[in-house]
Amino acid sequence: MDLSGLSLAELSDLQEKIKQEVKQRQKQEVVRAREQILAIAQSVGVPLDELLSVSSKAGKSAKPRKPVAVRYRHPKDASLQWTGRGRQPQWVKDWLAGGNSLDSLGV
Repeated sequence: MDLSGLSLAELSDLQEKIKQEVKQRQKQEVVRAREQILAIAQSVGVPLDELLSVSSKAGKSAKPRKPVAVRYRHPKDASLQWTGRGRQPQWVKDWLAGGNSLDSLGV
């Protein structure tokens, strides 16, 4: 399709039609996917609500996570804390850049 001969108004109109067509096709794909899922569930004899409840439990961990204890605390501002896990907060980086040791922040 050669678009070079179209005016700006025609291009804008075409763009809007494309957006509408994309939305319509996305809806059709969702309907098709839903029908396929229902067909699969029926073919194995599993009710859809049971199938959905099993999948939602699969992503959850078996044990709830416990909070991790704070290992480092800023000496002047006790609200600045770090467990020692993950990336170092900026205040820890600044502390270490100032020539101080991580051990001096220990709780």
